Amino acid sequence: MPGFLLHSGATVMCMHAGLAQPVVFNPRVKVGGQPVVTQTSAYAIAGCPFVPPGGNGPCVTAQWLTASIRVRAGGMPVLLQDSKAICAPTGTGLNIIVTQMRVKGI
Repeated sequence: MPGFLLHSGATVMCMHAGLAQPVVFNPRVKVGGQPVVTQTSAYAIAGCPFVPPGGNGPCVTAQWLTASIRVRAGGMPVLLQDSKAICAPTGTGLNIIVTQMRVKGI
């Protein structure tokens, strides 16, 4: 199913409402004037309020598990609005709240 491409200005949060930002993005391919983000880019998470009783701490980073199967930038699959990620050290996912609404990929 087609989904909108994720760009560096998209609003992405961990399941506990911590703000996630891409560490690296592709500066050569842009949508809506902002660089697209590929699957290889880790996300840094700031402000995660989750403090579990087990003590493994709040969400700090996230790595993407799924991405586009057909659209690539710099040889790497681009992230889509329905891409899935996992946060470390909690093992929860990321929520893509807002992204551009013009360019879709599969």
